[in-house]
Amino acid sequence: MGFMDWFRHPDINEGFRRCRETPGAVLLDVRTGEEYARGRLPGSRNLPLDQLSGQAASLIPDRGTPLFVYCLSGSRSAQAASLLRRMGYERVENIGGIGQYTGEVER
Repeated sequence: MGFMDWFRHPDINEGFRRCRETPGAVLLDVRTGEEYARGRLPGSRNLPLDQLSGQAASLIPDRGTPLFVYCLSGSRSAQAASLLRRMGYERVENIGGIGQYTGEVER
């Protein structure tokens, strides 16, 4: 991650579109289970940030799986993306926060 990446905000709408177009991609919501239950991106899987290091390998065993990660604002998803890369996942993208999503959410 370069210096200017800290100032760039991901566009969750564009990231969601790319996820849908990527074969085998996993859309990962790293918010709490309660937040996830209130509304989520269609087709996403929930793995809260505080459980990521202990459960990512069992949920997503293939470290080459394309992962598109989001949260509420983009902060936790940035942390999660960094952690996933350190865990050996090769194709990780932080797509930002659901607060900026303009499409329909699942409940």
